Amino acid sequence: MKVAVACGGTGGHVFPGLATARELLRRGHEVTLWLTGRDTEQGARKDWEGPVVEVAARGLPSGLSWQSIQRLGSLARAVWRSRAIMRADTPDVLLAMGSYASVGSCGAARWLKIPFVLHEANVIPGRAVSLFARSAAAVAVGFEETQRHLQNGTLKVVGIPLREELTLARQTLPPRAAAGQGPFRLLVMGGSLGARRINEVAVAALGRLQKNGIAFTVTHLTGGEDEVNVRAAYREAGVTADVIAFSNAMAPLYHAADLAICRAGAATCAELTYFGVPALFVPYPLAAADHQTANARALEKRGAADVVAEANLTPEWLAGYLAQTFRQPERLARMREAMQKKGVPDATQALATLVEQAARTS
Repeated sequence: MKVAVACGGTGGHVFPGLATARELLRRGHEVTLWLTGRDTEQGARKDWEGPVVEVAARGLPSGLSWQSIQRLGSLARAVWRSRAIMRADTPDVLLAMGSYASVGSCGAARWLKIPFVLHEANVIPGRAVSLFARSAAAVAVGFEETQRHLQNGTLKVVGIPLREELTLARQTLPPRAAAGQGPFRLLVMGGSLGARRINEVAVAALGRLQKNGIAFTVTHLTGGEDEVNVRAAYREAGVTADVIAFSNAMAPLYHAADLAICRAGAATCAELTYFGVPALFVPYPLAAADHQTANARALEKRGAADVVAEANLTPEWLAGYLAQTFRQPERLARMREAMQKKGVPDATQALATLVEQAARTS
């Protein structure tokens, strides 16, 4: 079959879409990536040897303003251009990974009566997925809680496809020591751009634990802007820490961690569940529709994570939380087990199969 995969925008859409595109390619289909041409897509594009279509798009508008009118015009042009491309080379099915980058291709597919599958990674669906869900041949979701927010007769929980480097690397990792055997192993991260509040509070809290003689190790992913300052702050606090801006080799870091302190983006949640890492989530407070809090609460409900609002994250609170957590390895073991149960090990295969079924039944 000819399959179009629209996964432009941020890495949270590009990488799951790219993983599914590769799986469909392995199954013998012709696959074309649909991107927007943004700089954030270029790294992923270098790893893709197949055809690529670029259709520029901008974010969905909110409210009424001159800017929102301009964005509506941009999206209308994206639909029109996508329609022309699809009429010239019609795919059998479209997979759209959400975000504004999906509007052009989904609008064109609906216009041309081409079946399409949507994927929503967060608990609370974005506006693009909400807009097209009723028309989709199927909607795949990462969290079962999303079923309360979308109307579609064929809605299936498939999980979130992960980067292949993570799934391949996990197969080669050695058995890990249980929490409580040796120093407590902490992973602090704020996503590719970092999270300044998490960075600052974590350093101060771990400095307090160090003074109290509590044994731990910490790997801290700071984001590019804070790396130098965080490294200096740890040094001043007398804490030995592995401080890096970001890492392309996350599998060993997840594998080693007893606990992660992090945001609650969909990709982060999926990677933590895949590796079974308990988490203290600090949701990004400005995320659209507060979707990170919804993601975090879904995992908290299963006993896999704890959640604290950024406004309540202080050095005193975090130091107390960590000291108590370090003394409860049995609770961490239960959280790890719950996190592993939430993980979907074959999300990429499940989504690829759903795409095939949508094409064959439409």
